[in-house]
Amino acid sequence: MSNTPIILASSSPFRRELLTKLQIQHQCISPDIDETPKADESPKEISLRLSIEKAKEVAKSINTGLIIASDQVAEVDGIALGKPKTRENAIKQLMSMSGKTATFHTGLCLYNAETQKYQSCIEPFQVVFRTLNEQQVSNYVDKEDVLNCAGSFKSEALGIALFEKLVGEDPNSLIGLPLIKLTKMLEQEGVNIL
Repeated sequence: MSNTPIILASSSPFRRELLTKLQIQHQCISPDIDETPKADESPKEISLRLSIEKAKEVAKSINTGLIIASDQVAEVDGIALGKPKTRENAIKQLMSMSGKTATFHTGLCLYNAETQKYQSCIEPFQVVFRTLNEQQVSNYVDKEDVLNCAGSFKSEALGIALFEKLVGEDPNSLIGLPLIKLTKMLEQEGVNIL
């Protein structure tokens, strides 16, 4: 494996844990960017733009290394859903997805700080929700800390009970970091995981 420094542009414990699966040494630097959507920007466009902006922001503080950045935006009925931040918003989000299919758009960017070139993509993942009542949703929100999770759930934990099925190429993308695509991007930069 290459000696190139690997930096995760994130303060997310979920992304940090996912990157640990690849068994590569890395450090975390939290980017400070404005995540406000632009006018007429789709959820897919938001997630891709923010992942690139996060990587570029971290690149300002280093001059060598590969920066991994990701951003996720959930979409139901064409409406973007971010992190709920409050219990009331979490319940509202989950109720809006009851009996529906939500698409989670996870933007991924691998940025080479030395060459200032990057690879990027959007990894979609669909979640088909069970028909839920407000009591079930309230019980779930009270049992699991989801206020900083796009879509108000953790699929890797109790949130799995909210779903009929999951549809996508990489279950890690639903948690916040598409590892299959990331592995391929790293190989393009000379970092072979295996």
